[in-house]
Amino acid sequence: MNMAMSVSNTGERRSQQNTRPACNTTSFQKKSRSKLVSIPGTRPSVQNGQLIVSTGVTSLDYVIEEDKYDSYSRMLLKYFLAEGVVCGHHVFLGSARDPPDEIMQDLPAPILDDIPSNAVNMGQVTACDSEDQGSMKIAWRYQNLPKVQTALASSSRFGHYYDASKTMARELREAVKCSTFFLPHELPAESHAEPSPISEAYRLLLRSIQELIRQEGFDGTAPQKSRNILRIGLHSLGSPLWADDICCEEKPTQASSLTSFLYGLRALLRSSLCTCMVTVPSHLIQNRAIMDRVTRLCDTAIALESFRGSERETNPLYKDYHGLLHVKQTPHLNCLVCEAPDTKDLAFKLKRKQFSIERLHLPPDLSDTVSRSSKADVAESARLLSSACGGLATSNKHLDF
Repeated sequence: MNMAMSVSNTGERRSQQNTRPACNTTSFQKKSRSKLVSIPGTRPSVQNGQLIVSTGVTSLDYVIEEDKYDSYSRMLLKYFLAEGVVCGHHVFLGSARDPPDEIMQDLPAPILDDIPSNAVNMGQVTACDSEDQGSMKIAWRYQNLPKVQTALASSSRFGHYYDASKTMARELREAVKCSTFFLPHELPAESHAEPSPISEAYRLLLRSIQELIRQEGFDGTAPQKSRNILRIGLHSLGSPLWADDICCEEKPTQASSLTSFLYGLRALLRSSLCTCMVTVPSHLIQNRAIMDRVTRLCDTAIALESFRGSERETNPLYKDYHGLLHVKQTPHLNCLVCEAPDTKDLAFKLKRKQFSIERLHLPPDLSDTVSRSSKADVAESARLLSSACGGLATSNKHLDF
């Protein structure tokens, strides 16, 4: 209502200005709102107007620190790349261990008819809840309490769902542009040592990303109608396969190589239509100060703590989850205060077809012995206490202090 009123007042002011003499003209000009770039698979943030994209995991639309065996962090990277393929974005994948083509062939298949199926599932859940409420007798006093929603969900749906048990069709992957960087194929036969704070492997990777941004017009030089998003996925940066020794020694000789690369990458992303997901084996980095600098150089930093091989794997309290998710840093772009998550107690689990992130809720303690004491037990204890104290307890209360 306020916006409509301001627009009408502006129109009246303009009509009055047209009837006035030319000598009374003012320098008032209506401030026009700049139009945001409309690109498939993106939307502006309601907090700061920043153009955002989906990570591919609908519950993570919030640098990933890898889990111990690099299984779940690798799965998140595949979701990120698969979301780019479905949205028609340009995909760039850099790796030093596995060939990028093999990773791209193992992307999860999208569920294109997920909206009707979700509606059906919600109907089934509602029907089951109504039956449970009708048959609930023991916990009757908890019927009217609000139910806690464990799955992370936003008010408006953003992103796609994927079936982890199936791989993406080849025709769908070949429909979008895909650029790869495989370090063993990019290293020259004879290396020329140049004085640089960045190692040769990171320097080649940064140069490849910079050339792709300039050639494809992701720096803003392309026409507005043909603009697109570049999704960059970098797997296991900082590992010894990238010729980096931060995972081998506590005082590495190239301590600033990874951080210098992230500085350069951050500068490229700030001035282009690009987004990047980086996985780092934090459990192998000996010097924690280096990992803290890496975290501060990223907009969003999360850590995956897998239960595999630990005591929590057999703990009945965590039987419904496969690991914990720690939010270490949230983005604060174009704003003074970052948006904090609702809760920091998050856990993830890999179902047969889906990777989901939920709020961590421990199961209730269903023990055989009841720990509640009845009123009769309290009265009996008071009677014994009064008889033991003789005539000191003269009040009718159970306990007299």
